[in-house]
Amino acid sequence: MLELIRTGKEISRSQRFRLTVQLAWPAIVAQLSSIMMQYIDAAMVGRLGADDSAAVGLVSTSLWLFWGLCSAATSGFSVQVAHRIGANDAAGARGVMRQGITFSVLFGLMMALIGVAIAWPLPHWLGGTEAVTGKATEYFVAFVAALPILTLNYLGSAVLRASGNMKTAGALNVMMCALDVVFNFFLIFPTHHFSLFGMDLTLPGAGLGVLGAALGTVLAECVTAAAVMWTATRHQPELAIWGTRSRRGLAESAEPRSTKAFIPTGRVLHNALKVSAPMTLEHAVICGAQIMVTVIVAPLGVMAIAANSFAVTAEALCYMPGYGIGDAASTLVGQSYGAKRKELARQFGYMSVGLGMAVMTLMGVILWFGAPAVMALLSPVADIQALGSSALRIEAWAEPMFAASIVSYGVMVGVGDTILPAAMNFGSIWLVRLPLAAILAPTMGLDGVWLAMCIELCFRGLIFLWRLLSGAWLRHGLKTDPVEPQPDPNC
Repeated sequence: MLELIRTGKEISRSQRFRLTVQLAWPAIVAQLSSIMMQYIDAAMVGRLGADDSAAVGLVSTSLWLFWGLCSAATSGFSVQVAHRIGANDAAGARGVMRQGITFSVLFGLMMALIGVAIAWPLPHWLGGTEAVTGKATEYFVAFVAALPILTLNYLGSAVLRASGNMKTAGALNVMMCALDVVFNFFLIFPTHHFSLFGMDLTLPGAGLGVLGAALGTVLAECVTAAAVMWTATRHQPELAIWGTRSRRGLAESAEPRSTKAFIPTGRVLHNALKVSAPMTLEHAVICGAQIMVTVIVAPLGVMAIAANSFAVTAEALCYMPGYGIGDAASTLVGQSYGAKRKELARQFGYMSVGLGMAVMTLMGVILWFGAPAVMALLSPVADIQALGSSALRIEAWAEPMFAASIVSYGVMVGVGDTILPAAMNFGSIWLVRLPLAAILAPTMGLDGVWLAMCIELCFRGLIFLWRLLSGAWLRHGLKTDPVEPQPDPNC
């Protein structure tokens, strides 16, 4: 039904709802598989003991900073791809993607060098004890060294979603989760000897502990990155820069391979930076705030650090569906905007936000009742379970408004409006969450930190709903001009 957007045909309310759901559910599955991967990692590391769990928790927010910066840096290219596909400009979409590949590799390499340079002092900066700093450094280095490949994974997944191919992106994400389980099992734990039906069996294992958890996830992401880029560049008709394209009027033959076409041009880079720069700065500031939360939690002890890390992982079960719906909203709104159908973009925006709030409200109810069971799954330590369960039940009340902010942000990213939404995100977390956490933590402990988060997320949802309903985001989107490099000779 995406063709209805591109061809200017009328789309009824029921068709808009069906299209939103059809794009949202694969994205939700992809996000849920991603969080299941985190659950599995956390559960496996949790079996190693409180110190190992604390080592991972200590640097997890710093890793989110690096991952988020790389993901945000690719958004400027995927938004332009969505606009050009909506305008039936397949050659332009491929031109943008070529340039995005070059930019992603270079940006990922730069972030990897920065990450490796700070890896050794970082755990000490965050207040870690000697029992956890060494393992925390190993875990951090293993991830940041692979950032050039991981950034390509983010780009490939983003442009597939921008083209409307949510199912393939989601399926590859599920594959990554399965690979992560297998790789982690063999890399984290030592060799197992057991008996089955009277036979003595040996299951090999590297016994690398925390380092094995990082390497297993990195290997899974690298395999997925190769599959994602292969699919996008060879088999997705609107995007294939090698191989063949055979539907929607696209030419059968492959384009000539020109290295010049991969060099970022002024217009594409300007638009990419206009979208990505605010998102990158916003993510850096927000993750900086999350790191400050880790600093606030660190004096509360190893149990609090581990419980906070596990609770953050557990809460993602609630908000990942919101991010999936936000991805679908970015595609639908982006293609509608590219097709010059602003009223349709507005309608998709409202519908997506309503759907996101409904789904995350349900997830919040499930989280409130299931918090003890989830924490028991992640850690066998009773104190960690009790602290984490209490924090999750506080956070469950914020899920409806958290959904409003997540999906509204996806809607605004779809048109390329990121400057004010980014300011709203980091202003809310720095001006509301951090001061409240610093005030409440000394008297309420970890519960105080999570109560501050709950209050801030409700405030953030309100201001995003205000901007969504004002319609200002539609007036601040990108101007979609033709791509500058040579035209596609086969279209």
